[in-house]
Amino acid sequence: MVAAAKTPELNAPRPERAGECPVCLASNLGWLLSQVHYAFANEQGSALAPLEISPRAYCVLSSAMSGELTQTELAQLTGLDKTTMVVLLDELEEDGLAERRPSAADRRARIIAVTKKGERRVAEAEKVLAGVQSDVLGTLSARERDAFVSALNKLVSERLSEPAEGGPPMRRREPKP
Repeated sequence: MVAAAKTPELNAPRPERAGECPVCLASNLGWLLSQVHYAFANEQGSALAPLEISPRAYCVLSSAMSGELTQTELAQLTGLDKTTMVVLLDELEEDGLAERRPSAADRRARIIAVTKKGERRVAEAEKVLAGVQSDVLGTLSARERDAFVSALNKLVSERLSEPAEGGPPMRRREPKP
């Protein structure tokens, strides 16, 4: 008779506890940024849910409020691909938060205008998101917080401001709940 092979217990302790960074990834910038993004996006999404607006919709609406931007310009500014932008703008129009209007400069282009209802929603969302950001960054000291945000701004505006050469830029997707 052959002895049955031992299988590890399903609840056996792991080298790292849940929520801790695996040692092998502790200095992996891509993994760390991915984890922060996913967790922060989930917190934002949960906080904005009562307002019936997603973090992505907030980003598009608040960006559209900065000036007369075409759909294409808005997609580039927010880092969304054209297909995602079209679907999102359809939803924003359906909800009465934004409108596509003909451009005075180019009749083929559409300017994205935020409605009064959209402006109110953005103002509400800004308060909610400021609270989430304050809570998350509250984990850090004031000095760490300033250095962290400053460093991210520098990376985004300088070294990582353009897609890498050699292929199409990666598509950005919102995490699935």
